[in-house]
Amino acid sequence: MAAATDPSIRGVFRQPFKEQVDFFRKKLNLPTERYDDIRKSAHDRAFIVAGAAKADLLNDLRDAVDKAIRDGESIGKFRDRFRGIVNKHGWHGWIGEGSKKGEAWRTRVIYQTNLTQSYNAGRYQQLNDPDLVKRRPYWKYIHNDTVSHPRPLHVSWSGLVLHKDDPWWQAHFPPNGWGCRCRVTAVRPSEYKGDKAPDGWYLCEGR
Repeated sequence: MAAATDPSIRGVFRQPFKEQVDFFRKKLNLPTERYDDIRKSAHDRAFIVAGAAKADLLNDLRDAVDKAIRDGESIGKFRDRFRGIVNKHGWHGWIGEGSKKGEAWRTRVIYQTNLTQSYNAGRYQQLNDPDLVKRRPYWKYIHNDTVSHPRPLHVSWSGLVLHKDDPWWQAHFPPNGWGCRCRVTAVRPSEYKGDKAPDGWYLCEGR
Protein backbone atom coordinates (compact mmCIF):
# COMPACT_ATOMS: atom_id res chain seq x y z
CA MET A 1 0.00 0.00 0.00
CA ALA A 2 1.22 3.50 -0.76
CA ALA A 3 1.90 5.77 2.17
CA ALA A 4 -1.35 6.81 3.78
CA THR A 5 -0.09 10.06 5.20
CA ASP A 6 -1.68 13.12 3.69
CA PRO A 7 0.29 15.28 1.26
CA SER A 8 0.16 19.02 1.63
CA ILE A 9 -2.79 20.77 0.04
CA ARG A 10 -0.51 22.45 -2.48
CA GLY A 11 -0.20 20.12 -5.44
CA VAL A 12 -2.20 17.44 -3.65
CA PHE A 13 -3.69 16.03 -6.84
CA ARG A 14 -0.34 15.98 -8.65
CA GLN A 15 1.39 13.51 -6.33
CA PRO A 16 0.42 10.19 -7.95
CA PHE A 17 0.28 6.87 -6.10
CA LYS A 18 -0.45 3.28 -7.09
CA GLU A 19 -4.11 3.14 -6.11
CA GLN A 20 -4.83 6.32 -8.04
CA VAL A 21 -3.13 5.08 -11.22
CA ASP A 22 -4.77 1.65 -10.92
CA PHE A 23 -8.25 3.18 -10.60
CA PHE A 24 -7.85 5.18 -13.77
CA ARG A 25 -6.38 2.30 -15.74
CA LYS A 26 -9.33 0.05 -14.91
CA LYS A 27 -11.68 2.37 -16.77
CA LEU A 28 -13.06 1.38 -20.16
CA ASN A 29 -13.00 3.79 -23.07
CA LEU A 30 -16.52 4.85 -24.03
CA PRO A 31 -16.91 7.10 -27.10
CA THR A 32 -19.76 9.57 -26.60
CA GLU A 33 -21.25 12.68 -28.15
CA ARG A 34 -22.28 14.29 -24.83
CA TYR A 35 -21.04 14.10 -21.24
CA ASP A 36 -24.50 13.10 -20.03
CA ASP A 37 -24.83 10.24 -22.51
CA ILE A 38 -24.17 7.86 -19.63
CA ARG A 39 -25.43 7.75 -16.06
CA LYS A 40 -23.46 9.45 -13.31
CA SER A 41 -22.42 6.19 -11.64
CA ALA A 42 -21.00 4.88 -14.93
CA HIS A 43 -18.40 7.66 -14.97
CA ASP A 44 -16.54 5.72 -12.27
CA ARG A 45 -16.05 2.84 -14.70
CA ALA A 46 -15.74 4.61 -18.06
CA PHE A 47 -13.35 7.13 -19.56
CA ILE A 48 -15.20 9.63 -21.70
CA VAL A 49 -14.51 12.97 -23.31
CA ALA A 50 -17.70 14.55 -24.62
CA GLY A 51 -17.61 14.74 -28.40
CA ALA A 52 -14.73 12.27 -28.77
CA ALA A 53 -16.72 9.65 -30.62
CA LYS A 54 -13.86 7.98 -32.49
CA ALA A 55 -12.02 5.21 -30.69
CA ASP A 56 -8.50 6.21 -31.79
CA LEU A 57 -9.08 9.84 -30.77
CA LEU A 58 -10.43 8.82 -27.37
CA ASN A 59 -7.54 6.43 -26.84
CA ASP A 60 -4.98 9.18 -27.48
CA LEU A 61 -6.80 11.49 -25.07
CA ARG A 62 -6.82 8.71 -22.49
CA ASP A 63 -3.07 8.20 -22.91
CA ALA A 64 -2.56 11.93 -22.34
CA VAL A 65 -4.59 11.85 -19.12
CA ASP A 66 -2.82 8.68 -17.99
CA LYS A 67 0.54 10.39 -18.40
CA ALA A 68 -0.70 13.46 -16.52
CA ILE A 69 -1.77 11.26 -13.60
CA ARG A 70 1.22 8.92 -13.66
CA ASP A 71 3.86 11.62 -13.97
CA GLY A 72 2.12 14.39 -12.04
CA GLU A 73 2.21 16.63 -15.10
CA SER A 74 1.12 20.24 -14.97
CA ILE A 75 -1.97 21.37 -16.84
CA GLY A 76 0.32 23.32 -19.18
CA LYS A 77 1.99 20.13 -20.38
CA PHE A 78 -1.37 18.43 -20.71
CA ARG A 79 -2.65 21.31 -22.85
CA ASP A 80 0.33 20.97 -25.19
CA ARG A 81 -0.43 17.27 -25.58
CA PHE A 82 -4.12 18.00 -26.10
CA ARG A 83 -3.36 20.41 -28.95
CA GLY A 84 -1.17 17.81 -30.61
CA ILE A 85 -3.94 15.21 -30.42
CA VAL A 86 -6.55 17.61 -31.81
CA ASN A 87 -4.28 18.43 -34.75
CA LYS A 88 -3.35 14.81 -35.36
CA HIS A 89 -6.98 13.69 -35.62
CA GLY A 90 -8.39 16.85 -37.18
CA TRP A 91 -10.94 16.97 -34.37
CA HIS A 92 -13.46 19.77 -34.82
CA GLY A 93 -16.70 20.77 -33.18
CA TRP A 94 -15.55 20.13 -29.61
CA ILE A 95 -16.89 22.42 -26.92
CA GLY A 96 -14.41 25.25 -26.37
CA GLU A 97 -12.91 25.12 -29.85
CA GLY A 98 -12.08 28.42 -31.50
CA SER A 99 -10.74 30.50 -28.63
CA LYS A 100 -7.92 30.38 -26.11
CA LYS A 101 -10.40 30.85 -23.29
CA GLY A 102 -12.54 28.00 -24.55
CA GLU A 103 -9.57 25.69 -24.95
CA ALA A 104 -8.29 26.59 -21.48
CA TRP A 105 -11.70 25.79 -19.98
CA ARG A 106 -12.09 22.49 -21.83
CA THR A 107 -8.62 21.20 -21.04
CA ARG A 108 -9.04 22.20 -17.40
CA VAL A 109 -12.29 20.21 -17.21
CA ILE A 110 -10.68 17.07 -18.67
CA TYR A 111 -7.52 17.41 -16.60
CA GLN A 112 -9.04 18.37 -13.28
CA THR A 113 -11.99 15.98 -13.43
CA ASN A 114 -9.82 12.92 -14.04
CA LEU A 115 -7.04 13.83 -11.61
CA THR A 116 -9.46 14.68 -8.82
CA GLN A 117 -11.66 11.64 -9.33
CA SER A 118 -8.75 9.20 -9.54
CA TYR A 119 -7.05 10.80 -6.53
CA ASN A 120 -10.11 10.44 -4.31
CA ALA A 121 -10.90 6.93 -5.52
CA GLY A 122 -7.34 5.92 -4.73
CA ARG A 123 -7.48 7.59 -1.34
CA TYR A 124 -10.72 5.76 -0.56
CA GLN A 125 -8.91 2.46 -1.10
CA GLN A 126 -5.99 3.58 1.05
CA LEU A 127 -8.25 4.74 3.87
CA ASN A 128 -9.96 1.33 3.94
CA ASP A 129 -6.70 -0.56 4.33
CA PRO A 130 -7.30 -2.94 7.31
CA ASP A 131 -4.02 -2.05 9.03
CA LEU A 132 -4.80 1.66 8.84
CA VAL A 133 -8.40 1.16 9.94
CA LYS A 134 -7.21 -0.55 13.13
CA ARG A 135 -5.26 2.56 14.10
CA ARG A 136 -7.39 5.28 12.52
CA PRO A 137 -11.02 4.18 12.13
CA TYR A 138 -12.36 7.74 11.91
CA TRP A 139 -12.31 10.01 8.87
CA LYS A 140 -12.03 13.80 8.82
CA TYR A 141 -13.45 15.97 6.04
CA ILE A 142 -11.08 18.72 4.89
CA HIS A 143 -12.11 21.65 2.73
CA ASN A 144 -9.48 23.04 0.38
CA ASP A 145 -9.36 26.73 1.27
CA THR A 146 -7.39 27.59 -1.87
CA VAL A 147 -10.38 27.26 -4.23
CA SER A 148 -11.58 30.51 -5.83
CA HIS A 149 -15.28 29.95 -5.15
CA PRO A 150 -15.74 27.82 -2.03
CA ARG A 151 -19.10 26.16 -1.55
CA PRO A 152 -20.57 27.22 1.82
CA LEU A 153 -21.88 23.71 2.40
CA HIS A 154 -18.44 22.20 1.89
CA VAL A 155 -16.88 24.79 4.18
CA SER A 156 -19.42 23.86 6.86
CA TRP A 157 -18.31 20.22 6.71
CA SER A 158 -14.60 20.99 7.10
CA GLY A 159 -13.27 19.41 10.26
CA LEU A 160 -16.20 17.01 10.62
CA VAL A 161 -15.02 13.70 12.10
CA LEU A 162 -17.14 10.58 11.73
CA HIS A 163 -16.49 6.85 11.85
CA LYS A 164 -15.51 5.48 8.45
CA ASP A 165 -18.67 3.35 8.37
CA ASP A 166 -21.01 6.27 9.00
CA PRO A 167 -23.51 6.33 6.09
CA TRP A 168 -22.80 10.04 5.60
CA TRP A 169 -19.59 9.13 3.79
CA GLN A 170 -21.47 7.12 1.19
CA ALA A 171 -23.00 10.37 -0.06
CA HIS A 172 -20.25 12.85 0.79
CA PHE A 173 -16.87 11.31 0.13
CA PRO A 174 -15.18 13.78 -2.26
CA PRO A 175 -15.37 14.97 -4.89
CA ASN A 176 -18.76 16.53 -4.17
CA GLY A 177 -19.60 18.03 -7.53
CA TRP A 178 -17.44 19.40 -10.31
CA GLY A 179 -14.45 21.40 -9.19
CA CYS A 180 -14.59 20.12 -5.61
CA ARG A 181 -11.09 19.77 -4.16
CA CYS A 182 -12.07 18.65 -0.70
CA ARG A 183 -10.35 15.59 0.71
CA VAL A 184 -10.51 13.14 3.59
CA THR A 185 -7.89 11.98 6.07
CA ALA A 186 -7.92 9.13 8.59
CA VAL A 187 -7.66 10.08 12.28
CA ARG A 188 -7.29 8.32 15.63
CA PRO A 189 -10.26 7.69 17.94
CA SER A 190 -8.91 10.38 20.26
CA GLU A 191 -9.75 12.99 17.61
CA TYR A 192 -13.41 12.04 17.55
CA LYS A 193 -15.33 14.51 19.73
CA GLY A 194 -18.83 13.17 19.26
CA ASP A 195 -19.57 14.79 15.88
CA LYS A 196 -22.83 13.83 14.21
CA ALA A 197 -23.78 13.98 10.55
CA PRO A 198 -25.66 17.23 9.77
CA ASP A 199 -29.45 17.01 10.08
CA GLY A 200 -31.17 16.27 6.81
CA TRP A 201 -27.90 15.36 5.07
CA TYR A 202 -29.69 12.77 2.94
CA LEU A 203 -31.67 15.61 1.33
CA CYS A 204 -28.57 17.47 0.08
CA GLU A 205 -25.89 14.95 -0.81
CA GLY A 206 -23.11 17.47 -1.34
CA ARG A 207 -23.59 17.76 -5.07
